[in-house]
Amino acid sequence: MQINWTSDRVAARGFVAPGFEPVAAEFERNFTERADVGAAFAAMHEGRMVVDLWGGEAAPGRPWQQDTLQVIYSGTKGLMAACVLKLVERGQLDLNDKVARYWPEFAQNGKDTVRIRHVVSHGAGLPGVIAPLTEEDWADYEKIEGLLAAQPLAPDPDAFHAYHALTIGWLLGALVRRIDGRTLGRYFEEEFARPLGLDAWIGLPEQYEPRVGKMRLGEGMGPLTAEQLADPVLKSIWGNPPLFASNEMAWNQRFIHAAQIGGAGGIADARSMARYYGCMALGGTLDGVTVLKPETVALGQQEISRFMDPYIAEAMAFGTVWALQTPQGRFGPPADAFGHSGAGGSIHAAWPTHRAGASYTMNEMRADPTDARSRHVLMRLHEALAGV
Repeated sequence: MQINWTSDRVAARGFVAPGFEPVAAEFERNFTERADVGAAFAAMHEGRMVVDLWGGEAAPGRPWQQDTLQVIYSGTKGLMAACVLKLVERGQLDLNDKVARYWPEFAQNGKDTVRIRHVVSHGAGLPGVIAPLTEEDWADYEKIEGLLAAQPLAPDPDAFHAYHALTIGWLLGALVRRIDGRTLGRYFEEEFARPLGLDAWIGLPEQYEPRVGKMRLGEGMGPLTAEQLADPVLKSIWGNPPLFASNEMAWNQRFIHAAQIGGAGGIADARSMARYYGCMALGGTLDGVTVLKPETVALGQQEISRFMDPYIAEAMAFGTVWALQTPQGRFGPPADAFGHSGAGGSIHAAWPTHRAGASYTMNEMRADPTDARSRHVLMRLHEALAGV
């Protein structure tokens, strides 16, 4: 039996399964005590949706609805992980192979030593694009692939242990297309989104555009400082052009929503992200549909890299694209949690020991890597699962 949840004070709506009422109460406190603007939270347990909540505004004057979609930024990488792992599962890709085996042009300027395992774990030495870009260029994956193929490895050793915020998506998207023939967005749709019934896209069809909420910059978010821009590697990652310059940023525009930007361009609802990770927490099968074998999901969780990012001073750990738990506990209390966060505060995670998946999406971006909005809701979910 489900319990409908309605709050007239903050327009919070949705349902929780019995025993999960504290999760809904905590979600409401995000609005009443933590000044959240618009958000959704969903969780699956043992293949059953146990929490599905939404509230606030999707855009000025437009309430967040049950079917509201939202840009999930780097949460997209968590979806891309499954695409890479599917190629591995089918024997079409080997993580120990050199990138140039599948993409010969990539070997230019000394990059013949870069292996797939370096790319999937943010160790390729190409954390940003050096050539000046415009926001419109972000949507032209063929142009950027050409630039990355010609670009030399970064001269700074720190760049080989640094978050490849956008370039990981273009690099892996190039490999998917060269190996399979389909674009990254189409591959994800046909192999994962459609079989699992997900409202999640890497390249949003135009008919769904009216459902997308508008991102806004909140506390601590904004352009890079002059000191930051003085570092050429940091500038290439976060300032070429600036990723989050103003509330009229490109991430709120149709041309970016339509683009297949594997590093940051995904659009989804929390319900679908929870369903996706709920499937991965069960070993790759949900509702009788198998999208990955259990051993493939386990491979994706095997740690390849762990480092303190030298440019943004954040602890990070990665398997095959999936981010792994670190001491800051971004993915909630479980030590074996994995998934991916998104810029500004969204969190999407699998909890294998608990056989659960969860997702928090929002539209006000905040710079705090330990964002209280998701942290407290995930704690209540963990407590509820312990009770179950």
